[in-house]
Amino acid sequence: MLEYVRGKIDRLTPTETVIEAAGLGYLLSISVNTYTQIQNATDGEVKLLVHEVIREDTHDLFGFFDEAERTLFRLLIGVSGVGPNTARVILSSMTPSQLQMCITSGDHAKLKAVKGIGLKTAQRIIVDLKDKIAAAELAALAAGREEYTVSVANETREEALAALIMLGFNKQASQKALDKIFASDPSTSVEAAIKRAFTLL
Repeated sequence: MLEYVRGKIDRLTPTETVIEAAGLGYLLSISVNTYTQIQNATDGEVKLLVHEVIREDTHDLFGFFDEAERTLFRLLIGVSGVGPNTARVILSSMTPSQLQMCITSGDHAKLKAVKGIGLKTAQRIIVDLKDKIAAAELAALAAGREEYTVSVANETREEALAALIMLGFNKQASQKALDKIFASDPSTSVEAAIKRAFTLL
């Protein structure tokens, strides 16, 4: 499975790009949001996170400028009736932080305004994802930032969460414990976060 592609932009449109890496050209479908972020890339070199969609008759690659957008894409395609292309249209219609606010506030009208999204699908997206988007991967979006970068604190938190889950702790309980730990001290190390979590779980 591909995690990301780093290379030079060979072709770029608002809906797709070809990234040349190690002599290979990777065709990736992208959102307008990602297009905006990479169109002025220095020297034309970029790194895009990848989600693969593999079916009997197709093998498609979707590229994302940041982890927040990819995470939202994966959450969206997990909703019944929302396919990869529909998810990309949604993410082209609003930024990741705007979509998060739309879902958490239950704004059916804004989702319904997206091409191809009816009222029932909009309602299903909100019902299915309202709680899920509060997960660790999107924590940095809660402040309403338009641009998302994976901070050191967030990476540390993710490592600590993965370790706790591997140790047999409940994911949701671990997330709540780490929320408290990193809220009080964002510079907490992985080891310290795990040890402090033990006392809260």
